Amino acid sequence: MSVFPLRRRARKPLDVPPLDLVAALPMPVVVLDADGAIALVNAAAETFFNASQVALRERGLVAGVVAESPLVGLINDARARGGDLVAYDIEIALAGGKIVRADVFVTPLTDTPGWTMVSLQARTVPALVDRQRGNQNAARSAIGIAAMLAHEIKNPLSGIRGAAQLLATTADSEGRELTALIRTEVDRIVALIDRMEGFTDTRPVPKRPENIHAVLGHVRQVAASGFARGISIRERYDPSLPLVAGNHDALVQVFLNLVKNAAEAIAAAGGDGGEITLTTAYRHGFRVAAEGSARSVALPLEVCIIDTGAGPGDVARHMFEPFVSSKRSGGGLGLALVAKIVGDHGGVVECERAVDPPRTILRVLLPTA
Repeated sequence: MSVFPLRRRARKPLDVPPLDLVAALPMPVVVLDADGAIALVNAAAETFFNASQVALRERGLVAGVVAESPLVGLINDARARGGDLVAYDIEIALAGGKIVRADVFVTPLTDTPGWTMVSLQARTVPALVDRQRGNQNAARSAIGIAAMLAHEIKNPLSGIRGAAQLLATTADSEGRELTALIRTEVDRIVALIDRMEGFTDTRPVPKRPENIHAVLGHVRQVAASGFARGISIRERYDPSLPLVAGNHDALVQVFLNLVKNAAEAIAAAGGDGGEITLTTAYRHGFRVAAEGSARSVALPLEVCIIDTGAGPGDVARHMFEPFVSSKRSGGGLGLALVAKIVGDHGGVVECERAVDPPRTILRVLLPTA
């Protein structure tokens, strides 16, 4: 957390706090009176904290954030020092369990002694886009590695396996056991290389209008009859969702990998009472700047894979990068391939961990057809 005092700027004298102006601001703003009680919460702050102005004024910030939130300590520190403070990229655990990151600005209203204005700038969208671009760059690096490994290693491995198979025909029982071990290990390495070769295809993904619910229905059927057998899979869809611009097989691969990741997280947590929820929604106004262009692209189609399993832990911010995995037996390529395919579709993928109740949300945002 980076916190430092800002230099005071001259302000135009005001007889009263500009509460009407504060109420109209699009960013979340909370105004505290001289006693530290909440005097005003604008509509954007009510949405941010998921609490009404009445609740926040009666109970204070604990109506919107957990009591030990660094936001509370930051505000108290700023009021004690009596100056402007700004804190960048603060993690805020909301009372409903959601965790968000935001820049926090604490400013005293000098024309009304003791009053303080707290404004927040959520970093959800910028951080999402920055991490997505980082994921895509990491995937591009993996493309070169995969191509080199496939060319330089796969052919010699084929020779090693053939030699081991030939030796097995004249070996005794102990020798046959050792040659079988050689073949097994060679097959395991080849399987790893085959998975990495998914990164080497840089051709544009052929896309056409697809019904995302048909894709998810197929994924649910495969999961329920295979790796997610015994896990409750719920569906919560927006039936009015428009078609997505995508490749059916590639999208099936994306959501199969995400659901499989969710099922493995539930198994790691013990598996008892685990649940996976598939949701879709239309998010108005979500746009990102197209890389290398001045135009922006709308990504209104949201698909979430929500599980009640063990979270990704310390690797959460890097889980879509190649060779990063929270699983001891994981190769760290499944989610990296997800990031590549989603990026090829012009979309973004993000992971979010909620704490009350504990759950992991894998969110994919895609363009419409």
